[in-house]
Amino acid sequence: MEKVLVRVGKTLEGYSASIDILPGWILGKTGNFNEFKKELQESVEIFIQWAKEDNDEYPAIFDGEYEFEYKFDIESLLSCYQSILSLAAISRITGINQRQLSHYSCGISRPKKKQETKIINGFHQLGNEFLSVSV
Repeated sequence: MEKVLVRVGKTLEGYSASIDILPGWILGKTGNFNEFKKELQESVEIFIQWAKEDNDEYPAIFDGEYEFEYKFDIESLLSCYQSILSLAAISRITGINQRQLSHYSCGISRPKKKQETKIINGFHQLGNEFLSVSV
């Protein structure tokens, strides 16, 4: 299955997205990330349908099976998962103090590359731990 990269950003009331292979296409949505993902899928499907109807060019990847791969900036990543994981929990998995994480999630400051890597690695490690669980 082909992957379509979606760049996700945080807005004041929700999320925004752009897709590099669809120049000029941008989606903004209020609400939670699950609602955002649904709206994204519907919006891309409509965009492609209209392109086909108008005989406009569009990326061939959309003619086959594809899935979205979400690339978050740190602010949108922390915002998305704060409803599931507290900043205290994120602090424990990343080794970054809560106050600094709060500044990142509110957009007050941006992490340096080293801090960004610690955050991503912490989330990946947690995900891998979940994947190793069986019943």
